Amino acid sequence: MGCKLGSQVGYCVRFDDRTGPDTRIKYMTDGMLLREALLDPLLQRYKVVILDEAHERTVATDVLLGLLKAAAAGRPEGDLRLVVMSATLDTQKLTAYFQGSQAAYIAGRQYPVQVMYTPAPEESYVDAAITTALQIHCEEGPGDVLVFLTGQDEIEACERLLTDRAASLPPDPARLSLCVLPLYAALPPEAQLRVFERAAPGSRRVVLATNIAETSVTVPGVRFVVDSGMVKARAYSPRLGADCLQVVPVSQAQARQRSGRAGREGPGKAFRLYTEAAFAKLAPSTAPEILRTNLSSVVLQLKALGVRDVLGFDFLDPPPAPALVRSLELLLALGALTREGDLAHPIGTSLARLPVDPMFGRVLMASAELGCSEEALAVIAMASTDPVFQFPREKREEAAAAHARFASREGDHLTALAVFQRFVAQPRKQAAAWCREGFLNARSLAKARDIHAQLRGHFQALGLRLASCGDDATPLRQALVMGLFSHAARRQPGGTYRVLATGQDVALHPSSALARAGGARSGVPAVDAVVFGELVRTTRTYARDVTAIDINWLPQLVPNFFARAAAAGG
Repeated sequence: MGCKLGSQVGYCVRFDDRTGPDTRIKYMTDGMLLREALLDPLLQRYKVVILDEAHERTVATDVLLGLLKAAAAGRPEGDLRLVVMSATLDTQKLTAYFQGSQAAYIAGRQYPVQVMYTPAPEESYVDAAITTALQIHCEEGPGDVLVFLTGQDEIEACERLLTDRAASLPPDPARLSLCVLPLYAALPPEAQLRVFERAAPGSRRVVLATNIAETSVTVPGVRFVVDSGMVKARAYSPRLGADCLQVVPVSQAQARQRSGRAGREGPGKAFRLYTEAAFAKLAPSTAPEILRTNLSSVVLQLKALGVRDVLGFDFLDPPPAPALVRSLELLLALGALTREGDLAHPIGTSLARLPVDPMFGRVLMASAELGCSEEALAVIAMASTDPVFQFPREKREEAAAAHARFASREGDHLTALAVFQRFVAQPRKQAAAWCREGFLNARSLAKARDIHAQLRGHFQALGLRLASCGDDATPLRQALVMGLFSHAARRQPGGTYRVLATGQDVALHPSSALARAGGARSGVPAVDAVVFGELVRTTRTYARDVTAIDINWLPQLVPNFFARAAAAGG
């Protein structure tokens, strides 16, 4: 439109608003539109709302569908138009939900893709992916290879092995040279941009990607896709009482999306590392996030919107009633709701206005009471961005030594705080070089700094007290307890930790600053009790983002939830 960004055209994402009073076209995340609905449930300032990528079925999208349906009914007929766009969404379900709506199909350019399956199940899809990529490289014609894996650790391991095996191939002057590139969300920007550059003459690229390459970005030059059939997904575990990040099979819809990436620029081939019978058993589509995740944020937002009966809210796919009840119980324990189920003041109303998870929001509010809000704001900002520690393939030991300078005996949140404080102390022009020397992700840290500034503004707008606890970490650890109490765990004789709220055992993640505490060579005593940020499930269940606490704080700081916590787990 030939205008300056932020004038007639702008965007608004969490912690970054580039819009103004003259903005006519506004790009925003579903979560930000949901927050706008808190102040204006009928969304009066908008005439047209376009929901793109609706097939991702995020919690915010599903809540927005219900709110937009109510907003359209509450405004004069035709005053609000809604366009829902998706690559794979069930149009029959959607047209039944929005009665009187119409479906339009827009054909995309897609070349034929030959899909191949393994004759038998693979023992290791990572090894199979490496072998298949090398077979393509040695036997197939020109074209780049896109390999779908589940996460950063897997991609980095695959990158090392694939590069080493390619280097040991017998010389062949007719063979293209091989360039292996990673692609995942936490990758530095300059490394991500390399993926969008065409392969040099005489070379072939193998791009190792997470599901970010399914729909969010298009990698040019791809003629071959290798699909592991797996994806890392977050789901709420009632047994563990927390969201758990785990590797699960893809859906049939996801598998088709992945295969389709081979046919964007010409005929292609897709190699699925599972059998055709396994494909037939996959779920037809990915379960909506609202059916598999912690709903405390959803319930809090609906309560803030004045929805008294959240169980009766008009969801496209109603979440299980027990999940909603558990979220109500957690919000009650956080002090966000009254016993009658209404939004409590000031805690509930303030938590609804903070753009973070209610548990993190409660940490921030507690920090104002305990005099450690400056530190808590930094910790939550760091928890809201991508990982900052980097481990280059050739310098892993050097990177680990550099990171050890920040390690805190009191855990990962205090370690993150140390990194953040050192980063913001650097002159702006020297910050990037400082990050390179310390093997830290400059982009993630810059984002954390921006988030910190935004959170600080929200904090002050709520009239909360800014204060620092200095070198005394106890108030900060206590503030973490007041928000993360449902994620408290106590050490067991075998070295695992038992989650007090559920009785389930977890291990500390190997990346944790506390993982080696209590070991023969560590020189650091084992930690009796911890709170953690999230769980990760691989061969076992790990607690990640862990802080050491005093078990006696639980009944003191959260008496309504842990009256007998000191006696539990032992």
